[in-house]
Amino acid sequence: MPEVTINSLKALATFKTLFEVGSASGTARLLGITQSGVSRSLAQLEENLGIQLFLREKNRLIATPEARELYDEILRLMGNIEELRHSVLALKEFGTSRLRIAAIPGLSFGFVPRLVAMLLAENTHVSVSLDMMSSHDVQIAVESSHADIGFITLPATSPQLFTETLLTTDAVCLVPEANLLSERQVVDVKELRDQHLVISNQPSISTNPLLELVTAHGVRIAGKTEANVGTITSLVANEVGIAVINPITAEDQLTPEDRVKILSFTPSISFSFGLVYRAEWQQSKVLAFLRDSAKTLLADGYGLDQKIQP
Repeated sequence: MPEVTINSLKALATFKTLFEVGSASGTARLLGITQSGVSRSLAQLEENLGIQLFLREKNRLIATPEARELYDEILRLMGNIEELRHSVLALKEFGTSRLRIAAIPGLSFGFVPRLVAMLLAENTHVSVSLDMMSSHDVQIAVESSHADIGFITLPATSPQLFTETLLTTDAVCLVPEANLLSERQVVDVKELRDQHLVISNQPSISTNPLLELVTAHGVRIAGKTEANVGTITSLVANEVGIAVINPITAEDQLTPEDRVKILSFTPSISFSFGLVYRAEWQQSKVLAFLRDSAKTLLADGYGLDQKIQP
């Protein structure tokens, strides 16, 4: 393999320009060197590589197939160098050039994407991936290093991860405007009698806090529709039924055109959300940025009756 030196790198740069321009005279003008300098650089490169890069016909240079291959390799090399430059800038700013986030569905429709936007506004050179999964799967992903930072529903179940609480807040009740309950300021669980409920499709229906509350108060409902968190607000907007969900998801998904009221609900059902990460991320700049940005977003961007952890 030919030895790579500063001179050979300069020769490759000259070759790239020559390949693109198509003439030694044009390359010389563009690079600010003599035409004989271009010719010498090309001859030395061909000798060093042991291949002919151009055919010389009547003062014309015709690129060989080997020249095309070399040019493509140089472009790939330049792309890698540019990617490396971006990585270095990201490392300098946040200590990482790549961030893999896993988040629960309830925070993935607006809250976490806003955090990603804030991060990239601060440093455009960070590469981010975002996966949506259950709270349990988020913890598994972070444990196994398939994700770096996770957003979960608390409490955490993994003893191997560091956990921080971001927010504790009470559930809200989503009622279609056509429903008489939409005239209330607060919906009591007893008022759900004979109402159709839209609930999240939990792995076990017995773990749904709303159904547990309805059962505990002896309230007989008309029926229930189980759905993914991402479709609950749409079902309510289409007057399928009433939902009791966390206010972040409600704020992120509902628009005035949906004609759905967001009302207080009693007795309260609390939701707690937090961050999980491995030990090596404890002092990470990007973790600190996300933590601070999340608390700022919660304080400024959501009208929640909430307790934000210090």
